[in-house]
Amino acid sequence: MLPLSNGRIWLYTGNTDMRKQFDGLAALVQGQLGMQAHCGDWFVFINQRRTQIKVLYYHQGGFCLWSKRLEKGTFAKVAGGEEKMALNSAQLQCLIDGIYWQKDKQNRRFN
Repeated sequence: MLPLSNGRIWLYTGNTDMRKQFDGLAALVQGQLGMQAHCGDWFVFINQRRTQIKVLYYHQGGFCLWSKRLEKGTFAKVAGGEEKMALNSAQLQCLIDGIYWQKDKQNRRFN
């Protein structure tokens, strides 16, 4: 579980080159999103194949980078028309765990 803070969580909806590390992702936040990475917010990035996710955040004087790569399956495709989308902590946890919270229809339940 990630140590969530009081900052906001932003999902970058574009495709991200996962070879980028701390400085590359911080530059992406500043250049593409027009935001400061030092503000305490969390920034979530997903690659084009949706098999890898990275979370960048600033904590106690330095950047932290959390990463997860799936061996099978993909992360959920999040519907959003803008370059960034605000998430809450529950939505971030659902995204990391592979739970699709944006489905229009309910899954069929079998008893």
